[in-house]
Amino acid sequence: MLVVSVALAPEAAEAALTCDNVVSHLTECVSYVSVGGTMSDGCCSGVKTLYAEAQTSDDRQSVCKCIKSAVNEMPYSAVNLDRAAGIPDKCGLHIPYKISPSTDCNK
Repeated sequence: MLVVSVALAPEAAEAALTCDNVVSHLTECVSYVSVGGTMSDGCCSGVKTLYAEAQTSDDRQSVCKCIKSAVNEMPYSAVNLDRAAGIPDKCGLHIPYKISPSTDCNK
């Protein structure tokens, strides 16, 4: 649900990574975020690739804004948000912020 809705979010300006890039990297995570179960290797691969590609502040802010915009435009549950927020840890990535609709993407 969360990742699918990213496709409808507007692209962020001036960053090398667009919402289309984010969607392409996170598509494999849709099932896990929506219904739970086992997360696919493709999800972690996409998340790790996106993490590696988002090297500049503009890129990281673009990714954040894209995901946040999608979340704010779609109905979601706490369970969906918890699954989405837990993906980096499940993939062995430890990011210094929580994936959440309340995250300040400008920081």
